[in-house]
Amino acid sequence: MSVDGIATIRYLTTTSFGFGASSLLEKVLGELGIARPLVVTDPGVRAAGVADGVVDRTGDVGPFTWFDRTPPNPTEEAVLEATEVFRAAGCDGIVAIGGGSSIDLAKGVALMATHPAPLVDYAAVNGGVERITSRVVQTVAIPTTAGTGSEVGRAAMINVEGRKLDFMSPHLFPARALCDPDLTLELPPYLTAATGMDAFTHCLETYLSPLVNPPAEAIALDGVERAGRWIETATADGQNREARWNMMMASTEGALTFQKGLGAVHAMAHPLGALDGPPLHHGTLNAVLLPAVLRFNEPAAPAKFDRLRQLIGVQGDLGAWVAELNARLGLPAGLAAMGVPASVLPRIAADAEQDPATETNARPVTRADYEELLRASMGS
Repeated sequence: MSVDGIATIRYLTTTSFGFGASSLLEKVLGELGIARPLVVTDPGVRAAGVADGVVDRTGDVGPFTWFDRTPPNPTEEAVLEATEVFRAAGCDGIVAIGGGSSIDLAKGVALMATHPAPLVDYAAVNGGVERITSRVVQTVAIPTTAGTGSEVGRAAMINVEGRKLDFMSPHLFPARALCDPDLTLELPPYLTAATGMDAFTHCLETYLSPLVNPPAEAIALDGVERAGRWIETATADGQNREARWNMMMASTEGALTFQKGLGAVHAMAHPLGALDGPPLHHGTLNAVLLPAVLRFNEPAAPAKFDRLRQLIGVQGDLGAWVAELNARLGLPAGLAAMGVPASVLPRIAADAEQDPATETNARPVTRADYEELLRASMGS
């Protein structure tokens, strides 16, 4: 580790964490002065009664306006549609209830309700970080999965013009996060596994990032230990409260840490998630890509890999252990099983090379390296 340079360490979101935390919504809306919130969620969370259950406990707060059409991977079209709903109803705040897609979409609405179009101008790759001012709508984030940790993150991933772009700013942190493991008890096994591997990957990639941020590394290691220990229990027994609590904590920790940077897994998962056709789940992509990337990165950080093996209780090839874990969790064996054709790999490799996550991978990655990593992740 180099001790040269200046590290940026920023933790801003006030989080209420624990069983029943979502019942604090009425109190939090009052503290923030939000009287007419827009609720952003997705059709599945709405149909399951989870979002309505949270809102119904707020008593006389409101009126609430609903946008429950968040797609599996948030898009510019959905952001603009929800922004129009926000404006038409005269809303003065946002409540995001759902997984990372709903929370990221809410961040997009918070941005576009206060900033001039087009959305693409605010993408990080277009220098958008400096264009996002403090004039964004206050958001309360209530996660219903234990995966992205977007409720405490400063970024939103949104598909714009066929590309999955990163929108990042300190002003995009939610004003409050209510992390209630109760809301994950009914999450199906597959989504538990896929979102859990997303959190696990966040912690692993952050820890391996070469940037200097010891607090982030300490949090990442705690998240690795929690996720490695509890993900199988949470997947097999969704009603296990201890497992659900620990997986949600690992998810929150993953997002607290990844300000230190992610790596090649996310650099490839982002363009894969923007492919035409049925949406590819981000957490599942991370799980499938992680074994090859771990093998690629180990020569650049052998001491850190030793620490990870010690923490997880693994000997030998950490990549092989992750692949075996994926199999036990019922996740796909490779990208081919997810429907990714080999013909797109050169294009995905080119996009991955330009992704901001490439800059903080543990080891430098070229386009040729990405093609090899993608082919190694196709599966048999």
